[in-house]
Amino acid sequence: MPYSAEDNRYDNMLYRRCGRSGIRLPAISLGLWHNFGGLHTLENGRALLRRAFDLGITHIDIANNYGPPPGSAEETFGAALRKDLLPYRQELVISTKAGYYMWPGPYGDYGSRKYLVSSIDQSLRRTGLDYFDIFYHHRPDPDTPLEETMGALDFIVRSGRALYIGLSNYGPERTVEAAKILRDLGTPCLIHQPYYNMFGRQIEEGLTDVLEAEGIGCIPFSPLAQGMLTNRYLEGVPADSRAGQGIFFLKPKDVTDEKIAKVRKLNEIAIARGQSMAQMALAWVLRLPQVTSALIGASKVTQIEDAVGAVRNLDFSQGELERIDAILAE
Repeated sequence: MPYSAEDNRYDNMLYRRCGRSGIRLPAISLGLWHNFGGLHTLENGRALLRRAFDLGITHIDIANNYGPPPGSAEETFGAALRKDLLPYRQELVISTKAGYYMWPGPYGDYGSRKYLVSSIDQSLRRTGLDYFDIFYHHRPDPDTPLEETMGALDFIVRSGRALYIGLSNYGPERTVEAAKILRDLGTPCLIHQPYYNMFGRQIEEGLTDVLEAEGIGCIPFSPLAQGMLTNRYLEGVPADSRAGQGIFFLKPKDVTDEKIAKVRKLNEIAIARGQSMAQMALAWVLRLPQVTSALIGASKVTQIEDAVGAVRNLDFSQGELERIDAILAE
């Protein structure tokens, strides 16, 4: 039976302005970093994408190297798009990235014009899209002149391969430099995708001020610290979890007793707020005015449903924020 999206899909999602642009993104976006590659079934990926869209998640985030193997997440998305979501393409914001190792030789990594243009052309073929809504440079290149990298991003927009440009993993100073070059070229930076969660707060040390001043939106990745800021590890490391499987960046050694003790205390605050631990962690990320959307990953439909529930309570009292800071500082 052909997929038909829910008529009420926009009723309960919050949409936020992305910096000073004309684009609004859902408060919760879906990333395809894990669970959409060759190790997972297309049918599960389709189910996750359909449910996300039915709940008002209009932004889907990919990268050229997502999988594993690299490229397979874009292929999975392309298959799901053709089977389910193609009639709704105009309602979707689809992003991809390039900047990490993708193919052998001197042209398959970092930030040269050769790599970036070649990569987005490959990504367009894998997904079957005519264009991406957002194309990110995935990480700074210490050797390629910033003018070349930003010039390539400007070319990608002017050639119709993408509508907007984003940066990821850029520090404050480099973001200022890149934003100025892009602005002077006439293709301003739309959005920045940094690592940010309760256990990783580096963006508060300058980057959020830069984004505010430059009018750039912010979409943090790993807002749940790859599952640590949920109830998943409260009683140990489950065998079927990311840490338990040992094939992701999160390893059993990362799930320390110290961190889990903090999560247990944080969970008490979440319960008092009427939220799951994951919902409170997402609401905490979204508390910053510079943050447009929180980028989640999911392996189950129930995880998406739980995450979307965060938008029902995004407000924190001063006392709650102080208690959270005290727990994190222990």
